Amino acid sequence: MAKSISWGHEKWTCEKCSYFFPSVYMTDTRAAAHDRHCLWKLGITHVLNSNHGKMHAQGSHAFYGKTVEYHGVPADDTPSFDMSPYFRPSADYIHEVLNTPGAKIFVHCAYGVSRSASLVLAYLMIHHNFTLVDAIRKVKENRWIFPNRGFLKQLKTLESTLSK
Repeated sequence: MAKSISWGHEKWTCEKCSYFFPSVYMTDTRAAAHDRHCLWKLGITHVLNSNHGKMHAQGSHAFYGKTVEYHGVPADDTPSFDMSPYFRPSADYIHEVLNTPGAKIFVHCAYGVSRSASLVLAYLMIHHNFTLVDAIRKVKENRWIFPNRGFLKQLKTLESTLSK
């Protein structure tokens, strides 16, 4: 769902910002993830950047200051990158945020379709017992996602591990 924010004579609509689960927003780097005022207007309290330290990736503890808690995952969007070590810590981080009264989290990467989507899918699988297919369906209700084939394979392995 797009949110409209007005200030001065301008009206900004975060069309690339998807609200898909209670208090969880997904977006890409070029959207509101680097606009502290916008994050404040949306009530965002936490950012999970799965593009941390990469090309065109802004955002860090210093950028957000004390207004937004920042967590960075230095992931490459390549099928050979092992994203699996970040599944549990990121899922736990999202879960912790969502169990904090009034907290909202922005999860993003460069395009908001592969790395960030993979971490949100892992969260749904780990903390809400979704199957991979059901997690994909849930997120796709409000956002187009396309995790790379390597991440999908790793998520399938996660699903197998969780079902044991």
